[in-house]
Amino acid sequence: MSAYIVYVRDRIIDANEFKQYQDAAPAAAVGHPAVPLAFYGAVETLEGPPVDGAVIVQFESREAARAAYDDPRYQAALKHRLKGAEYRVFIVDGLPA
Repeated sequence: MSAYIVYVRDRIIDANEFKQYQDAAPAAAVGHPAVPLAFYGAVETLEGPPVDGAVIVQFESREAARAAYDDPRYQAALKHRLKGAEYRVFIVDGLPA
């Protein structure tokens, strides 16, 4: 069953740290097949606090999504994102085929 990592950016707090994350994160995706379904397109917040940006990435399974997130290269990049922006990130399972 497919799974999705959803990244919801609430706000950027340090543009330099966030830029370092943006520069490092793509290399972490190598070896983790995924399909980006939405990538910082226009967002219309319907409920809750305003959303500054959002990304939705599809993986073949929850395990594949978790492996991509836990990859040491992504974890190294993540340190910059945590200093550079406030996000909510979660994995959600897709529907059975």
